[in-house]
Amino acid sequence: MHHYNPATMKIFYGPNHQQHDPPFEGYDASGTQPSYEKAVRADSVYAALQKTDWAEFHPPVDFGMEPIRAIHSEPYLNYLRTAYQNWKSHSPVEGLAFIPGTYGINYQKTRSLSGRERSGFFLLDTTVAVTPGTFQAAMLAAHSALTGAQSLTKGDAAAFALTRPPGHHAGSEMCGGYCYFNNAAIAAQWLSGYGKVAVLDVDYHAGNGTQAIFYDRADVLTVSLHADPEKEYPYYAGYATETGSGPGSGHHRNFPMPFGTDLPVYLGTLEAAIDLILRTVPDYLVVSAGMDIYKDDPLGNFNLTQDDIHQIGCEISELALPTLIVMEGGYDLPSLGANFAAFLEPFAKMG
Repeated sequence: MHHYNPATMKIFYGPNHQQHDPPFEGYDASGTQPSYEKAVRADSVYAALQKTDWAEFHPPVDFGMEPIRAIHSEPYLNYLRTAYQNWKSHSPVEGLAFIPGTYGINYQKTRSLSGRERSGFFLLDTTVAVTPGTFQAAMLAAHSALTGAQSLTKGDAAAFALTRPPGHHAGSEMCGGYCYFNNAAIAAQWLSGYGKVAVLDVDYHAGNGTQAIFYDRADVLTVSLHADPEKEYPYYAGYATETGSGPGSGHHRNFPMPFGTDLPVYLGTLEAAIDLILRTVPDYLVVSAGMDIYKDDPLGNFNLTQDDIHQIGCEISELALPTLIVMEGGYDLPSLGANFAAFLEPFAKMG
């Protein structure tokens, strides 16, 4: 008698992400703004996936610093490692996150500055507050993505890195948009040692960090579907005219979409992105997945339901490539876990 073995999917997650939980993300006329990127985001996704019959949880493996150094520069790593303590040497107030008050313009000439004065060189915006646990949490997220990538090389059809903080806005020497280490880029770089890699970013916001990291490279295709950056963060990148440079010319594509984008518009755009990916014949796919595409997300302006998100997951899973999905954005807490479960379920069935 044959027993049906339901498909499973490895989920790589560590609770130490909770060390990074900034109390605010910037300032407005009324004072500090609470951060949307809270620890409860990852906890809610974890709780929702626990209720499925296919999620199989595993702790991340420590890959050391080398795979992270392959993407992020030493001055930037030193900044993240020391920013909070440098600030504490000047500030008596405990428990507050560090946000620089100055930002570097003439970056190369002035990078030799130390301490507080140097910090603004590495920040795109004020959402990337540094807390005592930020560096360790970012390391854990990168290792979760790397462990997921490793599982693909061992034969898994798909894996999910439940990463927090997210990563796709982080460049080689820049943090921004809640992102510190570019988890998807770190995993893609590591996987490129095993074959050709494509990165597909379906977060609501353009993956400007991933774009910048691979912009002049031909070995990793990067594709991003997102809201029009003329009206939406990150504003300075994500345009359709940005297609790579030098050896990377033609190896990056942006697909900006208007506010109010619904499923027919999204699927039409996704089809063009998938055609592009298939033409490059990759061995591995890395998906930066953000649930801020959901209709009720406070930071999004698309009109996509949970069923729509499931359909998007189905379309991508039909590429039938070994696929690592990396968690990026998504800020509507009541729906976040269920939305990720809906997106991931088709990939679990690949196994």
